[in-house]
Amino acid sequence: MTKKKVSGAPALPLNTIMGGDCIEVMNSLPAESVDLIFADPPYNLQLKGSLHRPDNSMVAAVNDHWDQFDSFTIYDRFTHDWLKAAQRLLKPDGAIWVIGSYHNIFRVGAELQNQGFWILNDVVWRKSNPMPNFRGKRLTNAHETLIWASKSDGAKYTFNYEALKSLNEGVQMRSDWVLPICNGHERLKNALGDKAHPTQKPESLLHRILLASTNAGDVVLDPFFGTGTTGAVAKKLGRDFIGIEREAAYREAAEKRLAAIRRFDRTSLEVSQSKRSEPRIPFGQLVERGLLTPGEELVSPRGKIAKIRADGSLVVSDTKGSIHQVGAKLEGAPSCNGWTYWHFRREGKTVPIDVLRQQVRSELGR
Repeated sequence: MTKKKVSGAPALPLNTIMGGDCIEVMNSLPAESVDLIFADPPYNLQLKGSLHRPDNSMVAAVNDHWDQFDSFTIYDRFTHDWLKAAQRLLKPDGAIWVIGSYHNIFRVGAELQNQGFWILNDVVWRKSNPMPNFRGKRLTNAHETLIWASKSDGAKYTFNYEALKSLNEGVQMRSDWVLPICNGHERLKNALGDKAHPTQKPESLLHRILLASTNAGDVVLDPFFGTGTTGAVAKKLGRDFIGIEREAAYREAAEKRLAAIRRFDRTSLEVSQSKRSEPRIPFGQLVERGLLTPGEELVSPRGKIAKIRADGSLVVSDTKGSIHQVGAKLEGAPSCNGWTYWHFRREGKTVPIDVLRQQVRSELGR
């Protein structure tokens, strides 16, 4: 376990699983100390009677005591209390993901808004291998819903857009995710060979969530830790985690699981960044560094010639200004990306000036 000191507050118990009631434990932690919360709360399934397959074998449904509430009023009070504790823990630019089913997600969503969270997206996790509806009285329940919300409207939450796009083979990530449920070698078993936890989430789901909305070194809290999927993925991706779990059997399974996991190496943890997050390089800096020289000519896609001035501005006939302003003027356009518009000549070839900008950026990152 590592400790992280928050200014004027007790140290955070990083990379550990805390036992006890999640609301009490969250309220004992320092305020505004967590970057992201992933919550998989009890769904309050309200199951009535046992469920059997066509061959009369019994389905291992979620009938544990922790998922049982006497009324919607009691469940709503529980939801209010843990979300209030979560709101207190998040940093000003923090965010939360909550997953649920039709039994509870609408009630949770309303309470998120009541407490000032700002909903960013709802995501449909479409299960590629759902359990069939054995009774044939309803549609096969083939999805769960996730709500992603920032702590407040206007919060500068983390969103690694380019990383998700790269994960999706260069296509913008959508809000419907087709992923399999947890099974096979990933499914943890207890000493009797039964499921260690009835609602263990697949690591692929948490990988996508943490990749999307955290950076290496961020603190991720899971108040319903179960057998530790959030912690397992956080550890692999170089994030710190705090798990809270009331049930001793789940904590034990999670501890064993986490002990066997190693972090990815530093190079593997790097992800594609948005261009907005890259260092700003003024065009004049290329002139200052001698990569381009005053008087040197730049050429446009239409063959227009501009000369570079000592202050990093361009001149074409009577038109003077920045690389963007002059390009827009020549094209009669409201705006222009001068970095891709203008080219310089080297060894008989024309090269975009953006190549020089990327060269400077790479040097700054060393």
